Amino acid sequence: MNGFPFRSVVFDLDGTLADTAPDLTAALNHSLVALGRAPIAGEAVRHMVGHGARALLARGLAATGDGSEAEVDRGFPIFMAFYQAHIADHSQAFPGVEAALAALEAEGVALAICTNKLEGLARQLIAALGWEGRFAAVIGGDTLAVRKPDPAPLHAAIAAAGGGPAAFVGDSITDTETARAAGVPCVALSFGFSDRPPEQLGADRLIDHWDALLPALRALGGGAAQG
Repeated sequence: MNGFPFRSVVFDLDGTLADTAPDLTAALNHSLVALGRAPIAGEAVRHMVGHGARALLARGLAATGDGSEAEVDRGFPIFMAFYQAHIADHSQAFPGVEAALAALEAEGVALAICTNKLEGLARQLIAALGWEGRFAAVIGGDTLAVRKPDPAPLHAAIAAAGGGPAAFVGDSITDTETARAAGVPCVALSFGFSDRPPEQLGADRLIDHWDALLPALRALGGGAAQG
């Protein structure tokens, strides 16, 4: 691995690798309007993302009136049909992602994804962004019986990527709690979909741009190289 401290790096998807907020906002607001609710501003939706599509809809419904399970059940098929048809109308990789992924690949690092997005939706988005076949594993919110912040999905992603020393890159408290529970070093982004100030995420390293990812991973890697 040319001395790089990690054998695999696992990434969250929404708000980490890609800015998916515009399409998630459109799907949520389509569902809300269909249920007779008022739409929600995109900036507010950014802070509702991270626990999967059903949780996003539940939060949107709660913010606009009745957020009962019955209303979520009524709205979820509407959300899913719209989102599947428009999953990457406006979603795109964050600036610097492509270069960072290529640099990790050049170091011989295996790439994987661990997200609370349903696995089918995650794979659809990955393909739409031109990343099909790039990741050694895609673990979604429904791949296992549990989801983040349970550490099992992250452990599964690392194992599928070949094991060995690994790091996790995310943007939310869910991600940092997952990494902590899994005993894996974590880099957090300051510009994702966090519901709190990024300094409060408790990440091992916090970066403001993807250009800073490899230096942050190298700085974290002193102990990891022995793992």
